[in-house]
Amino acid sequence: MDLHLRHAAPTDDERAAVDALLGPPRSAWDGGERGDIRDAHTAAGGREAREQRHLLLPALRALQARVGWLSETGLDYVCARLNVPPADAWGVATFYALLSTSPRAPRVLHVCDDIACRCKGAAELIETLERTVGPAHSHAPHGDQVAIDPEGAVWMRSPCLGLCDHAPAAFVQEAGVEPREFLVGDAAAVILGEGEGSRSLRRSFDSLRSLRMTSNGAQLGMTSNGAQLGVTVDIPQRGDPALILLKRVGVVDPTAISAYRTTGGFDALRKAIEIGADAVIREVTDSKLLGRGGAAFPTGRKWDAVAKQPARTKYLICNADESEPGTFKDRVLLDGDPFAIVEAMTIAGFATGCERGFLYIRGEYPLGAERMQHAIDESREHGFLGADILGRGVRFDIEIRRGAGAYICGEETAIFNSIEGYRGEPRNKPPFPAQAGLFGLPTVVNNVETLANIPFIVLEGGAAFARIGTEQSAGPRLFCLSGHVTRPGVYEVPFGKTLRELIELAGGVANGRTLQTVLLGGAAGVFVGPDELDMPLTFEGVRAAKATLGSGVILLFDDTVNMSQILLRIASFFRDESCGQCVPCRVGTVRQEEALYRIASGKPLGGVAQEIALLDEVGLAMKDASICGLGQTAYSAIESAIHRVRVLGMT
Repeated sequence: MDLHLRHAAPTDDERAAVDALLGPPRSAWDGGERGDIRDAHTAAGGREAREQRHLLLPALRALQARVGWLSETGLDYVCARLNVPPADAWGVATFYALLSTSPRAPRVLHVCDDIACRCKGAAELIETLERTVGPAHSHAPHGDQVAIDPEGAVWMRSPCLGLCDHAPAAFVQEAGVEPREFLVGDAAAVILGEGEGSRSLRRSFDSLRSLRMTSNGAQLGMTSNGAQLGVTVDIPQRGDPALILLKRVGVVDPTAISAYRTTGGFDALRKAIEIGADAVIREVTDSKLLGRGGAAFPTGRKWDAVAKQPARTKYLICNADESEPGTFKDRVLLDGDPFAIVEAMTIAGFATGCERGFLYIRGEYPLGAERMQHAIDESREHGFLGADILGRGVRFDIEIRRGAGAYICGEETAIFNSIEGYRGEPRNKPPFPAQAGLFGLPTVVNNVETLANIPFIVLEGGAAFARIGTEQSAGPRLFCLSGHVTRPGVYEVPFGKTLRELIELAGGVANGRTLQTVLLGGAAGVFVGPDELDMPLTFEGVRAAKATLGSGVILLFDDTVNMSQILLRIASFFRDESCGQCVPCRVGTVRQEEALYRIASGKPLGGVAQEIALLDEVGLAMKDASICGLGQTAYSAIESAIHRVRVLGMT
């Protein structure tokens, strides 16, 4: 497209979608009709318009939700409304996988073909779709002219959708005046089965409106706005009195603030305000709570650093952009206990002096976004959020920001750029977020699971929390078990359980098969062998074993899996998800995939040993020179498969 404003009028639908978010334009300078002749000579409010840049991603999402894709006229209108250069907006729009700058049908079925779903029949499902429906839709159009069927639908391949416990998974989007989005669990049975929803989908692939399916024993339907209805968020340990983080999930109605309060909800917030911000930070520090997102940074130290910053304005971000293949614990907490996340964020905001919080949730979690928005609204109405929380003069509020399909936005500084309306590219550090984060101001970034521990710490004390687990790994931990395991799901255990004990808790390897390998930590983690199952799942235990807990992924592969295909999928994942900002990652992830493909196809250049030497060299360059953790860990799982587990028999 031409990267300048063409002054072409948007369609009525495009205008309505953007105006619904931003309000009507006030003059010709921000997209309104030409009226007063003075509009042609002067403009006021330029600084105010530039300060709206952070609404760029929400505006693009609103536009696509209404129309199904981002046309040139629609993009121009967003640029005019927000005073954003078209080149900038184009760069942002093309950054996210869920946004389309080429014509696309209004209904899209995203079918996961990532590693967990491949263990559960995703490849066979995709093969059937290719045979019966046609090839997958690509992100770029074929040819110069593309016609859109306003009642049509397409299907696309997708990376992990965070529904690994109900693999294979799919994600449905339907654009329109009342857009709809919902996740589909056990997608092979739904699409290929004999239920009414399955027959309807096969009868006319366009008719996704009438889709119904069964997931975890609960009937899923859609309300008028497309949200999932009647979903029972369940866990294998439901009702276990020893649970801390998951005690309400599947037991307490996640949509009722009264039910949450009956089970002790908001008691921790009251106590936090009573004991004061400094005391809250002391308890969090005494708890020895380490971040659960993968970096394992001490939470108390992070909070204390932000609290001591002299800046008047500070921000809190809850990172709910879990996109690591095999990870789905945040989804369970957001869907099953949303008020607890609101309470934890409010306590964190109070303790660190932040008056505004952002919940950044991945775009493929529509139910989580709806449940959290409802919890925020209810909490505000009942005095637990807002300008005068509990009548104590405490000010804090939360705004939800939804991603649009970018794994890299789970990196803490990439979140800043995404919220601010730029491409989700990581920033160099220093400065660190505690000094200069969102909008250049001190910012606390915590993972969902990290925050979920806060109410218990405040109520029971940091020392009580530190007594759970081990000396260096305190508290409970959530693990996501999927793949060839009998009972996939999120499991809560104290730190110190062994890998073998976790697998046995989940029923062992499915169908009595032989375990081939286990992936710890997700695509950015490491493979371990069946002889390493007695490894203690603690930070110090995995560190000693030269492994990682990462985001809590435990993905089992039995002896039926072709591991070369799994490694190729991991390599293609990192190639696709690299933001391209730094050369080591941008080039290295491509070269890594190429070398693996040559080995897998039996056509190595100079022999397998030479290809492995090349992989090691490229992997070292990515680890040492990449800006962020994506490039630094892009070779980790592949390296462990080659040199540690030797599942490919390469060495």
